[in-house]
Formats: sequence, structure tokens, C-alpha cells
Amino acid sequence: MVLAEERRRGDRYVLAMPVRVEWKGQDGQPKVEEGLTENIGVSGTLIHLPRELPDVGTKVNLYVIDEKNREVAVEAEVLRLERNAAHPQAALELVSSQEKWEKKLYNQAPKRIAALHAAEDYDDF
Repeated sequence: MVLAEERRRGDRYVLAMPVRVEWKGQDGQPKVEEGLTENIGVSGTLIHLPRELPDVGTKVNLYVIDEKNREVAVEAEVLRLERNAAHPQAALELVSSQEKWEKKLYNQAPKRIAALHAAEDYDDF
């Protein structure tokens, strides 16, 4: 049996960060949805949008709020959708601002995750 080749270029970090996604619908009207990242990778993210998902192939403006409450803006394309009614998700691949994404979000993810776990450890007391 031959396994499919892994296409990811780096690790993914499970991290929930607030996001806003803006795109034009099929009718040309602007759409805006807010949600959370499920995980982030070096070249994209999986996001949960509770109400409406953009179509596969749609270019979106993605705004992610970092740990210092700053907005990081990038352009991405929808690669695939998970239309689970309870938890709809969209996989996004960056089409711009790769360096900014890596510097401000991806490379900071391990520190942010460690800080979250450290905070949870103090909750036990």
C-alpha cells in the first residue's frame, strides 16, 4: 500500500485565535464572518466560522488577532471546507504576506501555547 505524500511544509499548532474573514459572495455582495483558528501552519490555517463559509477557491481577507491584541492581515484562498453543521470549518492557504504570517503568528505559536498551558497549571490551585 502506498501512502499519499504529505503536502504540509511545516508543523501545525493547535491554537484558537479570533479571526475575521471578508470576501465577496457569488452575488458580488461583501461577506464578513468572525470565528476562531483551529490550527495554524506555516502557510495557512484551519478556521471555524459558525454561520457561513466562503466557497472553495474564494480569495478572502483574513484578519487574525495575536496575543497582544493586534490584528494581522493576510490574503488567503479557501482550499477545502468541512461542512459539519455543528462545527463548519475552512482550510485556508496564504496567497500574500507569508513573511508577516510566519513572523507574527506561526513563529510565535509555540510560545503562546506554552503560556496558555502555564496559565492552566495555575488554575489547579
